[in-house]
Amino acid sequence: MDTTIDYARYDRIRPIRWTGTALDLLDQRKLPLVVEYLTCADSDAVAAAIHALAVRGAPAIGIAAAWGVVLAARQVEASDGAAAAAALAPAMQRLNAARPTAVNLAWALARMRGALVRAGSDWREVLEHEARAIETEDLAANRRMGALGAALIAPGSGVLTHCNTGSLATAGFGTALGVIRAGVAQGRIERVFADETRPWMQGSRLTAWELQEDGIDATLIADAAASHLLKGGEVDWVVVGADRICANGDVANKIGTYQLAISARFHGRRFMVVAPASTVDMATPSGDRIEIEERDPEELLGVAGGRVAAAGIKAWNPVFDVTPAALIDAIVTEKGVVERPDEASMRALFGG
Repeated sequence: MDTTIDYARYDRIRPIRWTGTALDLLDQRKLPLVVEYLTCADSDAVAAAIHALAVRGAPAIGIAAAWGVVLAARQVEASDGAAAAAALAPAMQRLNAARPTAVNLAWALARMRGALVRAGSDWREVLEHEARAIETEDLAANRRMGALGAALIAPGSGVLTHCNTGSLATAGFGTALGVIRAGVAQGRIERVFADETRPWMQGSRLTAWELQEDGIDATLIADAAASHLLKGGEVDWVVVGADRICANGDVANKIGTYQLAISARFHGRRFMVVAPASTVDMATPSGDRIEIEERDPEELLGVAGGRVAAAGIKAWNPVFDVTPAALIDAIVTEKGVVERPDEASMRALFGG
């Protein structure tokens, strides 16, 4: 089987563009009807874009935050990196507070802070170099994960994915969607299904659009149809991303992931999580220690800005859920694959 991938065809979308003076973010709230970049001229604008989901996906959030620190540095005068780190602390705190669950955000900010404290008078150049490195390394990691994950999938398979884990959620190519891109390019994947992913419809608005842009035939389903689909023979793997992976292999991801894992196990289908090593949080022992972000209930009470629920109805709107490691067949990162994850196998690959 030809394992090469035509990246010119399958890696064309870039959601984050550094112009040298500002950060342009492909506004994911407007896709697919409007393809428009949002220009952020300062770090608070980046934090607002992260919180408002103009940019989303754990790796993309981390990359955006790194460039947000570069923008914040424009307002700081300091003789060396240590002094700059102290002056930039409030801006970093505001960026970190924008989305608390995605560990990549805190990871990227910690990396930027670490680069700063080691820098001398050239700290501005060091900051920009580090942000660029975070972005470049993410793209390389995604392509590596695509190859590793696709190798687990037998030719002729069907896959189901949830939320959006593609170029829009990363520096490019994607995590779980990168595996799907690689699998399609190599002839391993013949059928692709995408959940709509309520309430923000990342599957129908973003994933379906990305696949269409790459010429990949995909079928959109309602979230509630997933178990019925898995009962049949069309899907062999559920392939999803992650916002945080714990030391024992528990995974926090977009709400609705947990029920997919339960259904996949019941129906004898396999379940793959694809995420960069920066998403692995070995300091968090298990999923019950993860702070689950809740968003405005109004997001659940309407569709596309129009209300559909009766006045006075309450809603509960958690953004993530936690899938126990026992339901996961493989965790794929650029460092390697952990099959049937548990604390021992996670520590073997990622250390303490």
